[in-house]
Amino acid sequence: MEDKIVEMKSVLDKKFKKHLVLIIILVLLLVTAYNSFVIVDAGHVGVVVQLGAVQSVAFNEGIHFKIPFIQDVIQVEVRVRKTESQQTAASRDMQIVTTTVAVNYHLINDQVQDLYKRVGLSYNERIVDPAIGEAVKAVTAQYTAEELISKRSEVSSKIKETLSSKFANYSIYLDEINITEFKFSDEYNNAIEQKQIAEQQALKATLDLQRIEIEAQQTIETAKAEAEALRLQKQVISPDLIELRKIEAQMAAIKKWDGILPSVTGGATPFIDINTVK
Repeated sequence: MEDKIVEMKSVLDKKFKKHLVLIIILVLLLVTAYNSFVIVDAGHVGVVVQLGAVQSVAFNEGIHFKIPFIQDVIQVEVRVRKTESQQTAASRDMQIVTTTVAVNYHLINDQVQDLYKRVGLSYNERIVDPAIGEAVKAVTAQYTAEELISKRSEVSSKIKETLSSKFANYSIYLDEINITEFKFSDEYNNAIEQKQIAEQQALKATLDLQRIEIEAQQTIETAKAEAEALRLQKQVISPDLIELRKIEAQMAAIKKWDGILPSVTGGATPFIDINTVK
């Protein structure tokens, strides 16, 4: 009886071990299969690292086969990214200017593996930010504080040109740059305000002077016109005209007379009203 029990136990142990081996093999196969494929997300590139070495070929978005336990795939985003940077620099006329710029950039798809090999994933801190600071300071030094404002688009273009060449060395493409703010010192802002006030006062004085000159010229022209009118009137006056004006005045007086003679007139001989004589 005991021999049968020992025999059954031995059989069970063999079956258990056999099943355990099968389970282990199945698990290993599942793990191997799971590690044989990788899915690269949209907007990313898969950098293939084989036993610590970056491979020359990278995976585009989608599903890909890789050698399990030997190859790893590092997903690197290649979408357009935005970074905002604030840089303080000196202008050509030695004014302190704080410039805020917004930069849009993206990694070049077929060169991502080279960037990862040289810089890793910290390219924003190691490459992008320092390059923006250097480009802004270099361009700012070429303009006066006033020109930075009046030639804003030109300054932006030069910063973009300088920054593009720096990014190109690290497989980074510059999409766009926008200067969002120029901030000057309080002393410079006060000086600008006083200059504007002085310019406004000077403009007002100039306009007042022009108005006075115009009014004076108008007065002169009016006087000239009146003098010319008098001169022309004198030229046309003649004795006949004077006599005609006298006759016209007498005729006007006769038209107004009511037919009654005055009782007394000036002089030695009085007029006698015959209506009073009986």
